[in-house]
Amino acid sequence: MDLQMDLVFLILMIAIVVVVMFYMGWLFNSKLGKKSIISAEERAKQIISDAEKESNNIKREKLLEVKDEWLRKKQEFDAEINQKRQKLQNYEKQLAIREENIDKKYELIIKKEKDTKALEKEIAVQRQNLDIKSSDLDKLIYEQNVRLERTAGLTAEEAKKMLMENMVNQAKSDATHLIKDVRDQAKVEAKKEAQRIVIQAIQRTAVDHSVETTVSVVQIQNEEMKGRIIGREGRNIRAFEAATGVDVIVDDTPEAVILSAFDQFRREVARISLERLIGDGRIHPARIEEIVEKVRVELEEAVLHEGENTFIQLGLHGAHQEIIKHVGRMRYRSSYGQNLLQHSIEVAYLTGIMAAELGIDTNLAKRAGLLHDIGKTIDRSIEGPHALLGYDLAKKFKEHPVVVNAIGSHHEDIEMEHPIAALVQAADAISGARPGARREPLESYVKRLENLENLAKSFEGVAKTYAIQAGREIRVVVEQDKVDDVFADRLAYDIAQKIQEEMEYPGQIKVTVIREVRKISYAR
Repeated sequence: MDLQMDLVFLILMIAIVVVVMFYMGWLFNSKLGKKSIISAEERAKQIISDAEKESNNIKREKLLEVKDEWLRKKQEFDAEINQKRQKLQNYEKQLAIREENIDKKYELIIKKEKDTKALEKEIAVQRQNLDIKSSDLDKLIYEQNVRLERTAGLTAEEAKKMLMENMVNQAKSDATHLIKDVRDQAKVEAKKEAQRIVIQAIQRTAVDHSVETTVSVVQIQNEEMKGRIIGREGRNIRAFEAATGVDVIVDDTPEAVILSAFDQFRREVARISLERLIGDGRIHPARIEEIVEKVRVELEEAVLHEGENTFIQLGLHGAHQEIIKHVGRMRYRSSYGQNLLQHSIEVAYLTGIMAAELGIDTNLAKRAGLLHDIGKTIDRSIEGPHALLGYDLAKKFKEHPVVVNAIGSHHEDIEMEHPIAALVQAADAISGARPGARREPLESYVKRLENLENLAKSFEGVAKTYAIQAGREIRVVVEQDKVDDVFADRLAYDIAQKIQEEMEYPGQIKVTVIREVRKISYAR
């Protein structure tokens, strides 16, 4: 019984202890949880505060960036507005100047119209007076004929018959002299034409002694390289000459090899090829052919590029690829020592300037000036004047008809059909004839002009002489009381004949005789 009581008491005590311990644990956990909750709330508040501060900072930064961007855009917009405003002001000034010029031209036209009407009235009055004088003259002639018939004792028909017989005899004599003059003139023209043909041939070919335009010098490092260029029994030099078409001269000139050929393109291919072979060191026939062909292809591409650059430089476009190539080849052609490409560009500019002054299409004029000597780039195996060769080439590749005509007529091989053709001819003369453009020393150039003026001045009745257009024209002013109109025509012919017989000159010289009649009166 006591054992059971003890057991019950023990169980009861254990239960009480468990309950007490459970209660104490609950109290402890409850206080700790409250502390954790309070700490978490504080951290949350701190995080929220930091987030609000950071968002405010980001907001201020973005507002500043937006303000800066707005200011930058505003400045750009203001600058663009100012620029456009300046352009508008310039346009307004130009329009004002044009309006002023138009007003001046309009006033000038009105004045010319008034002058024209006054001149027409004056002509009408003069025509009426002339009709009256003509009628009076007819009456006088009739009366004079009647008097002559009475004095001579011959009728009008008999006098006419006698006069006709005398005129026939005189005409036969004059015809004989004229035939002789024509034959002599034909001989002179034949000689002149022969000279022109020879000059044309010389212009497209040259002999080996033209050193200044037919020789290039290639420098080498040492004399031993000459032997390698020649090769065993001369096989390398023969292969090089066969591949390039130039003559290779290896002489006693120290550290130099001379390349000789009239064709500048071939000579340039040979020069570059030889320099590459010397730099490479491998010189044998197979390598020579390989290098020469490679250089030739590169130069052909350079020629095309040169032609394209020339068209771009002049502001031209729309040319056929072959025309562009021929323009590029002008760089390797010369005429009387003057580089053909530079001459053609100069002619193009001069033609464009003159066309602009006359109100003609400047692009068309510059195109004609650039292509006027394109016939000189055609293979010399094709015979014919370079103007006609260029005419056929331009026509083949669909150039403008005005350009085609200007090319063919700039040496008067065909008839000119447009003012641009005359401008090209004038620009060609200016570019080719100015001192220093071609191979004629300044002293001999001036001397030739002096001789030309003195020769024309040696004729009787000549008052003054002027050599113009670089000696291509001589103007002769005669004394009007000593030289009449008929003799002036004869004088021009005689001066031209004497120039042909006694002077040497390129091209042709135009002789212009001027007879001016001046009547002077004084009002007192």
